Amino acid sequence: MQNLKLYNTLSRKKEIFEPIKPPHVGMYVCGPTVYGDAHLGHARPAISFDIVFRYLQHIGYKVRYVRNITDVGHLENDSDSGDDKIAKKARLEELEPMEIAQHYSNSYHRDIDMLNVLRPSIEPHASGHIIEQAEMVKKIMNSGYAYEKNGSVYFDVDAYAKKYPYGELSGRKHEEMLENTRELTGQDEKKNSFDFALWKKAAPEHIMRWPSDWSDGFPGWHM
Repeated sequence: MQNLKLYNTLSRKKEIFEPIKPPHVGMYVCGPTVYGDAHLGHARPAISFDIVFRYLQHIGYKVRYVRNITDVGHLENDSDSGDDKIAKKARLEELEPMEIAQHYSNSYHRDIDMLNVLRPSIEPHASGHIIEQAEMVKKIMNSGYAYEKNGSVYFDVDAYAKKYPYGELSGRKHEEMLENTRELTGQDEKKNSFDFALWKKAAPEHIMRWPSDWSDGFPGWHM
C-alpha cells in the first residue's frame, strides 16, 4: 500500500499513517444534530472526510466509516443548559421529536447526496444507544472522574486533569481554565464551569427521557 501522511493533532506534525489492524481502518466522525436544514457547516466535514474515506479505499484499505446522528441531548446553548434543540423544534412545529429528527435526517441525506458524498458504513443514532451511554457514564463515575448533582451527572475535569493531561489535544491549559472560570453564575450544579454533562435530568415537561440510576433524563451532548 502507498504511504499516507496525516497531520497528528497530538504531536502537531505530519506523520506516516499506520493503522492498528491493517488492512482495516476505522473512521468515526461527528454527524449532524438533526433539528434544522443542513448548511455549509455540515457540508465541510462531510466533504473533507469523504475525501479521506475515498482515498483510504483507493490505496487499498478496508474502511469502516461511522458517522453518528445526534437526535437527543444537544441543548440550546451547548453549555448544558436550556432546552433540547429537537424538543424545542418539535413544540414549534407541533410534531413529535422523532418526527423532527427523521424529517431533518432525510433532508440532510438529500443535501449531502447532491454533493456526491458517499454514505458512511454505519450511521448510529444517539437515541438508539442510550443503554450503552448510561453504562459508560457509570464507568466514568466509578473511575472517580464524574459526580452526580440533583439527578444530573457531570464530568469532573479537575479530577481528571490531576492524573491525565487534559487539554493536550486542544492546547488549552487546565491551570488557565481554573484561573478564568471560578465564577459559576447560573451553573450552581457544577463544581467548575468547564465541567460538562454526561447525563441530564429531564424537566417535567421534557418529552425525550429515559430511566437511569440518577434520574429520568437523557445523555449529554458530549456523550
